Amino acid sequence: MEELKENKAKELIKESKPKVLIVDDEKGLRLGTQRLLEMEGYHVETAENGTEGIEKGTNNDFDLAVIDLKMPDIDGLQVLAEIKNARPNTVCMIATAYASYDTAIESTRLGAFGYIPKPFTPDELLYNLQKAYTQRVLMLESEQLKKEREANLLELANERSRLSTIINLIGDGVLVINKQGEVVYRNNAVFKNLNIVEAKNNKELLSKLPDKIIDLIDNYLGSDELIKKSYSTQIEIIHNELFVEAVTSPVPNPDGSLAGVAVVIRNITELKKIELIKNQFVSMVAHELKTPVAAVLGFLKIIIDKNLNISEQQRNDFVSRSILRLRSLLDLVNDLLDISRMELKTKQREIVTLDIKEIIKSTVELLEIEAQKRSISFNLVTEESVPVIKADQNEITRLFTNILSNAVKYNKEEGSIKIITGSNENYLIVKVIDTGIGLKDDDKEKLFQEFYRVKNEHTRGISGTGLGLTIVKQIVDSYHGKIEVESQYGEGTTFTIYLPINNNN
Repeated sequence: MEELKENKAKELIKESKPKVLIVDDEKGLRLGTQRLLEMEGYHVETAENGTEGIEKGTNNDFDLAVIDLKMPDIDGLQVLAEIKNARPNTVCMIATAYASYDTAIESTRLGAFGYIPKPFTPDELLYNLQKAYTQRVLMLESEQLKKEREANLLELANERSRLSTIINLIGDGVLVINKQGEVVYRNNAVFKNLNIVEAKNNKELLSKLPDKIIDLIDNYLGSDELIKKSYSTQIEIIHNELFVEAVTSPVPNPDGSLAGVAVVIRNITELKKIELIKNQFVSMVAHELKTPVAAVLGFLKIIIDKNLNISEQQRNDFVSRSILRLRSLLDLVNDLLDISRMELKTKQREIVTLDIKEIIKSTVELLEIEAQKRSISFNLVTEESVPVIKADQNEITRLFTNILSNAVKYNKEEGSIKIITGSNENYLIVKVIDTGIGLKDDDKEKLFQEFYRVKNEHTRGISGTGLGLTIVKQIVDSYHGKIEVESQYGEGTTFTIYLPINNNN
């Protein structure tokens, strides 16, 4: 076994050519040792005294150092101490003919690997150096393993830090409960999503969790077998203001047993609000569709009922009313389709350069006959130079048709509509001022909501889908513009529309 180790050490020396420092004041011994070691594959440097030995040994990284104990300037123990202090991994041996118990203890304390007694034979020297170099290799390997372990620990610490940072940045609350029912991890979002103002420690946090979450956790911890499924529940934290969804999943050990439970707490308040709005919207649509359909069905039943003796004039009147109701129903469906396309952004646009003055003029001409029936006049006032905009012509035409038709429908007899076009540095501005029935403050706040129609003694006979101004608002918003309303009940309303001049949509 010893022979095998010795042969392996010799091969290792030939492959790596260890660097050896010989510090000895005897020239013959120094040079003879150098020649012997170089023949055996070592790279050798020498120092003729302790001062030179310290300089070379501390400034260079030698694998081995053989140091004479007694030298005229500095003794070998001081040289040993200086070299080991600067180069802890250099394996040092003391060569001396004056070995004593005290010097052996002191040299060992200072880091000497061993003694080489003088005079020594070549075989004794080579044997001791082989053992010393094996120690040097072990030390370097140990040092490398230590560095790798420290690097791995640092990387692991960095990875944990990065993971913790990421989890703390996400909006979902993350909570980990161990098998003993203790909170072992949580991020800051847990407090926000569950509206927990303060918890001094994890035990207090656990006590403030909603009962539904506790029940889900207990479902895992109380089971004899590992439950592999995830469960979720929705919880109302603050009435109609804060809703969360809690999803629980098992955290297994490598052997398949349960290590704990992970809980993800997601704020779903906005989704709940959207769901409520959707339900309200569906209810309103159903109501708006039901009225004209029921009316038309009633008229048709009367027309086809042979037991009812109705005149031709009454029959034509019922047909006309049915056509009117179906036309309003078709308008409603088209308006709903337009709103849906705008919200889903599926409506195809053809962006062209538009002259707003021409669009307003053509819209006024379209509404002129209806306005004349009620003696309503139009007055168009424009700046000398009104900038053009880039937009879809059908959308902009729809926008002003809805605004101006409302100004006609909700105006007074012999009223007026004034249209002023102008601009500033960023926007083309159009004001539509009517002398109509005006709006109350409550009506102004709800004006752009779907299906909202102003109801008072002046609007009973005015038909409409309640979606015209909703479409106007969506068109304006889609071009990053804005619309403002000023109104006084009984005196009139002013709509101010801002459309960006440099719009590239």
